[in-house]
Amino acid sequence: MYSHLAIDYLFVFSVIIIWFMLAYQFILFLLGYLYGFRSERQRLALERDAVPLPAISLMIPAHNEGIVITHTLEALLRLNYPKDLLEILVVNDGSTDDTAEQVEVIALRDPRVRLFNVPKEFAARGKSAALNRGLLHCKHDIIGIYDADNLPEHDAVLLLAQQLVANPQLGAVIGKFRCVNKRKNLLTRFINLESLAFQWIVQAGRWRLLRMSTLPGTNYLIRRSLLEELGGWDEQALTEDAEMSIRIYQAGYLVKFIPYAVTWEQEPETLRVWFRQRVRWARGNNYVLEKYITQVFRIKPRAVGLELFYSMSVYYIFFVAILLSDLLFITAWLGLVSIRVPGPYKEVWTFAYLLFILEIVIALSREKEDSPLNIFLIAASYFTYCQLWIFVVLKAAYDDFIRRREHLWVKTERFRVTEP
Repeated sequence: MYSHLAIDYLFVFSVIIIWFMLAYQFILFLLGYLYGFRSERQRLALERDAVPLPAISLMIPAHNEGIVITHTLEALLRLNYPKDLLEILVVNDGSTDDTAEQVEVIALRDPRVRLFNVPKEFAARGKSAALNRGLLHCKHDIIGIYDADNLPEHDAVLLLAQQLVANPQLGAVIGKFRCVNKRKNLLTRFINLESLAFQWIVQAGRWRLLRMSTLPGTNYLIRRSLLEELGGWDEQALTEDAEMSIRIYQAGYLVKFIPYAVTWEQEPETLRVWFRQRVRWARGNNYVLEKYITQVFRIKPRAVGLELFYSMSVYYIFFVAILLSDLLFITAWLGLVSIRVPGPYKEVWTFAYLLFILEIVIALSREKEDSPLNIFLIAASYFTYCQLWIFVVLKAAYDDFIRRREHLWVKTERFRVTEP
């Protein structure tokens, strides 16, 4: 059995990283859970105050979205929002299917829907480019973003608008997204648990702790004046939401998480589609990390800058922690190495694992998703789904830092629509 001081140091290092992440996540979990109750009180207060509603332009970037676009537009047309204060602009980004034809049929029926075809020479350059082109054709001062597969709930836009109007410090407000196809297969069930845990622990917890959240790719409103001040979306960014979030905070504005403004969206149903999407996210994160690594520490307050740096680095922090933990656990279990650092490590590891499960189960209870099956899946996810992220981070790092591949937008494949 091999032993070395370096192995002991690696072991201690991995334990410190894992426990730092768990401790910080536990704080966010507690604060996020409490924020759920506070947000409901805020919702009732805004309903009583009856704030004036703004005119809103909702943008839907669409590239070959014929399989979902009609359902999305029908959901948007059912929104509980004054008809004279709402326009829906579909930005047809070089589609080669029947996306444009479907939109035109609906536009003839309802004048709130408009179609903008991106000129061929500028088409299919990614979501950011499509949004920038579409912004020039929006009529109103508040801009809403929805992906082409989204099915927002009846009051989603209304609830977001109330919050944005009530607080001039807010540059943007974001809602919650749910997985419409969560019962399709094992993968979509894991994604559903992951997305709910992220939103109730990270997004809600960060807002309660630091008054910060980060933009998702959909279900958010942003001030047009702020977009124009910031120069629009970064067309080199594969994760335009994360990149825009940092510039919003640099400009002195806030992004608030509104958990009761809900949209339902599709999640990947095959591992191939999931892997391509997650690699795009990780590569987008690499771009944001390289662009802002020296700038985030100048954001005020400093705690927000540190959190943004942590958010940008979390792929690699998580990767290192999981990889070291796996390697040391397997090699020690096989008797190949000996760890000489004394301590009740089996008990500590077991406690950390149970804490991981407990946090997510309680977070899911807010959505009544804490079923026995989901509890079992959470317990299994650490050994299965979480481990897949090792390969995602490795592929993204290889593409960006070794092959230096060009940043090209990889559209997520859509599936037949199911109702939530």
